[in-house]
Amino acid sequence: MKLITKTDDKMVLTSEMDISLANAIRRSVNEIPIIAVDEVDIYKNDSALYDEVIALRIGLIPLKNQKLKSGETISLKLKSSGKEDGTEVLSGELGEEVVYDKMPIVLLGKNQELELVARARHGTGKEHAKFSPGLIYYKHMPKIKITKDGEKNQELAVLYPEVFEFDEKLKVKNAWRCELEQEDVDKFKGIEISFDDELVFVIESWGQIDAREMFLEACKALKSSLTDVAKVLK
Repeated sequence: MKLITKTDDKMVLTSEMDISLANAIRRSVNEIPIIAVDEVDIYKNDSALYDEVIALRIGLIPLKNQKLKSGETISLKLKSSGKEDGTEVLSGELGEEVVYDKMPIVLLGKNQELELVARARHGTGKEHAKFSPGLIYYKHMPKIKITKDGEKNQELAVLYPEVFEFDEKLKVKNAWRCELEQEDVDKFKGIEISFDDELVFVIESWGQIDAREMFLEACKALKSSLTDVAKVLK
């Protein structure tokens, strides 16, 4: 594997692994235990949104992942009142467990109140999307060849600035960002796009765990599943 780029929220790497293995890792993301709000007790809600809508929005707020004992939950409390010009209730009012504290929950008008207690637990993406830590997806790595004629195509750098750049002549900037196939560039002379067995892996985290940990945990989950199959076959 070769690392192309890495941040806490996103990691891109290349590999020549078999595509069936790549797909198995992708699917194993939904087997990683992740904390999310599962129940919400609403004691007061004067807002324009139904209780069920409030609960749904809170359930989709990413929470910092942590180890919990089996059946253990954590509680998040929220109590807010609307002011003269209206008050936007943000995710940060649930406490320090949230990943992003500026996610809007509801807008409260003057004298409107919202009071609730949310309980979060471990779950997996197979159970509900709110327990998913993010996405892993892949594609074949484009091989872009630029001939002498193609070096004059300044328009491609304008149309696809993430893929091409033009500095006296056309160059490939980021081949892995290319979503084009040969038929898409046939009108431009001197550009050839082909594919081989090399894959581009993109791991995008929604914040509960970082991208690197998400990839490693997906691999561990796959290994665990294969071990269980092997035990059954014995």
